[in-house]
Amino acid sequence: MTAISVRYVGGPTSVIETGGLRLLTDPTFDAPGEYPVGSRTLVKTAGPAVAADAIRPVDAVLLSHDHHPDNLDGAGRALLADVPLVLSTAAAHERLGAEVTALPVWEHVELPRPDGGTLRVTGVPALHGPEGSEPLVGEVTGFVLSGEGLPTVYVSGDNASLDRVREVAARFPAVDVAVLFAGAARTPLVPDAPLTLTSADAAEAARILDARHVVPLHFEHWGHFTEDGAALTAAFAAAGLSERLHLLKPGETFQL
Repeated sequence: MTAISVRYVGGPTSVIETGGLRLLTDPTFDAPGEYPVGSRTLVKTAGPAVAADAIRPVDAVLLSHDHHPDNLDGAGRALLADVPLVLSTAAAHERLGAEVTALPVWEHVELPRPDGGTLRVTGVPALHGPEGSEPLVGEVTGFVLSGEGLPTVYVSGDNASLDRVREVAARFPAVDVAVLFAGAARTPLVPDAPLTLTSADAAEAARILDARHVVPLHFEHWGHFTEDGAALTAAFAAAGLSERLHLLKPGETFQL
């Protein structure tokens, strides 16, 4: 029996199936093009490998944040109306209203599983840039999935801070699968520091978490990423962690 599967849709979007439930990370299904955000424009270079209709029904959405179009776009926003539970930040709840449930850091919700158990989703800290950048980049969150008989899964969201990863590792010392948003994103908003994990920091996060398996997301398909899959492969090799890295092509699935 498959304990967990992670299907890479593209960008930050994946379908995670565990405990008989289907969860979707940061829904982005729009076509390539230019997407304004504030005074900046983000350029999407590739569309999703899997159409939104092909992944329905979805039991819950894990939304790291709603205010950047590379994490929630028009088609992704439309999908939220069909999902019974959307978990995100308090700021996302304020902006999007009742369709989003705020999940504060270290609090959790329990989702009923078809087998009679529950899947626990815990909100965990994330920082979308260097220390002190919150007023510029806004609130973001990560998640940990756990449950009796299930692997423990960490979903980083758009986190750039290894200190936040250490906080997660202190509370969840046995992470089976780490879904890490990488790519070393850079924009003029914070010109001197990456807004997501660098490849080297992704490898270090895997070591901190002692994660058995790592599935990277959000390292391609947008012009503001500065480190690609080749950089991830090299960084994990340099750290002696190549066997933990599962670098999926769009549409591919990791199974455990």
